Amino acid sequence: MLDQLVTIFVTFLVVIDPIGVAPIFSALTRGGNDRYRRRMAFKGAFIATLIMLFFLFTGDALLRFLGISLAAFRVSGGALLFLLAIDMVFARPSGLRSATVREQEEAQYKDDISVFPLAFPLLAGPGTLTTILLTTSGLRPQEQPVLFLSLLGVLLSVLLLTLLTLLLAPLLMKLLGETGANVIDRILGVILAALAVQFILEGLRAGLFGA
Repeated sequence: MLDQLVTIFVTFLVVIDPIGVAPIFSALTRGGNDRYRRRMAFKGAFIATLIMLFFLFTGDALLRFLGISLAAFRVSGGALLFLLAIDMVFARPSGLRSATVREQEEAQYKDDISVFPLAFPLLAGPGTLTTILLTTSGLRPQEQPVLFLSLLGVLLSVLLLTLLTLLLAPLLMKLLGETGANVIDRILGVILAALAVQFILEGLRAGLFGA
């Protein structure tokens, strides 16, 4: 189970991508004081947590309600994450994990960026929500309480790390710069690509051979 939790932790960390969010958050809060940045960071992380917890607790039921098999979702979800990984490797903005240029321009005229674009789509974007559904599909809390609580703990720990990154965003950008952040993003993108292929292969194996 430890290996599984480590894999899930790495997947969440790569998809949420705190280092990639930091420069966007820093740009969106430029001109605000430290109190404003802290308020946006805490509020955005809290709202993103609520969104993710909703998908964590309802993900399996949602798939069953829609009649989507786990195998089919693993293939489609893996493909989605693979596209996200490509964008990370080539340092391209992606609607799967970040706000588009137009969305960022719109956010610059807003006093409160905590809900949009910080909570969604920067933190709890389509890529993150897909990952939650992939990791919780077929998992029933009442039958596997230890695994489910461990999964919840992993998700919350990544969110806590993300909050810390947002609070330290100005310092991180001074230390890393945009080039340094892009290098880290590219490395994480390669890791995510491998994880995405693994999801696809597992889905194909289950769908074709029932394994």
